[in-house]
Amino acid sequence: MSSLSRRDALKALGISIGSSMLPLSSWATNDNGERIYLPEFENNFRPDKPITVITCGAGSRGNVYGNYAVQYPAQLDIVGVAEPIAIRNERYSKKHAIKDENRFKTWEDVFKRPKFADAILITTPDNLHYGPCMKALEMGYHVLLEKPISPSEKECRDILAMTKKTGKIVAVCHVLRYAPYFEELRKIMQSGVLGKVVSVQHIEPIEHTHMSHSYVRGNWHNSKETTPIILAKSCHDLDILRWMIGKQSKSIHALGDISWFNKKNAPEGSTARCTDGCKVETSCPYSALKQYYRERKRTYVFDMPEEKEKHADHIMEKLKTTNYGRCVYRMENDQPDHYTTNILFEDGITCSFSMEAFTSYEGRRTRVMGSLGDIVGDMTTMVHTDFLTGKKTEWKNATDMHGGGDWRLVANWIEAISKNDASLLTSTIDASIESHLMGFAAEQSRKENKVVQIKL
Repeated sequence: MSSLSRRDALKALGISIGSSMLPLSSWATNDNGERIYLPEFENNFRPDKPITVITCGAGSRGNVYGNYAVQYPAQLDIVGVAEPIAIRNERYSKKHAIKDENRFKTWEDVFKRPKFADAILITTPDNLHYGPCMKALEMGYHVLLEKPISPSEKECRDILAMTKKTGKIVAVCHVLRYAPYFEELRKIMQSGVLGKVVSVQHIEPIEHTHMSHSYVRGNWHNSKETTPIILAKSCHDLDILRWMIGKQSKSIHALGDISWFNKKNAPEGSTARCTDGCKVETSCPYSALKQYYRERKRTYVFDMPEEKEKHADHIMEKLKTTNYGRCVYRMENDQPDHYTTNILFEDGITCSFSMEAFTSYEGRRTRVMGSLGDIVGDMTTMVHTDFLTGKKTEWKNATDMHGGGDWRLVANWIEAISKNDASLLTSTIDASIESHLMGFAAEQSRKENKVVQIKL
């Protein structure tokens, strides 16, 4: 590519020192308690009437996506909910003014009724995605499906086949595809500005206390009961790498294990629970008392009472009776706390991807190496260096844990349903399934210590 055409390409892409800022919701927050970034609606399609939805699973993600209906009631209307935890069912129903007859304990109960909405939002636990998704498609519902599609390769392929058979619209919640940062990075990578993309380095820093919360003590601590961490946490990353590179994956090699969160590393004087008089609790960075009781972080998992004066007693009771109060060195966890993959894509493009628990920070870091330039980015800032001129150009973005993608995904799904056109989706199940096949191959590679071919 000539220097002139490359300059034109840069100008067309709008790469310059500056910033991209999405407006913030005044009230809605994500899993980390950060305010949600609102979609830009200037050029977006708006439906003639709201899309009606039944939510299966009124936990954290069910509320993040469901809150879109509170902010934009003319576009989305939550008319039903299935949730076995009574307080979650009650609060979700109250928030969305759901009629009593449309409140259900389990997802199975929803489908005992004739179809009474346009779509199903599936935010059940990972191992409960397959059943409601297959039944929803069979009954003619469109679906918004939280990632991962399923912990089983066969079930992933079954859902894809059922989607094609029914012709219904299924979007997978790969929200990073909707983050302005990754949209811009993909645009640059595929523009030719970097010449031939040769290699990519990508890291997902989980952050040490997030790891202990979700993958040591939390719902995903046991891969056999839920999902391997490469899918539960990092199918986002496998997906955006495939999406940004724009080439099919061919083979993968993975390494990783549990290096720290096991009994042999339990400090002397530690106890089964942090509340049992542990002698090292105050010096432990993973102390449940520190995280949940003193700092009051991630307490959404405890379904906190409305009355703030009851919070302390409620948290302490949960720490004494649930896994969240147990010692991180004495759990039945089997999820690797470091996971490194090397992936070969078509056209000889290589990618190294690492998922790391032991960091003080979150937010993906990416380096892209091309024949005519490179990019270094961290989800808030991206710097492109042109090899010919040495010029550096910068792109800045205010961001949250998903880069502003949560509600932009929902807006895209609503448009696709309204126009009955799955091709409008950025995260179709057809596109999303490859990341899962990459994840299954990575687990095989890690366990068998060999390079595995990725079978699409």
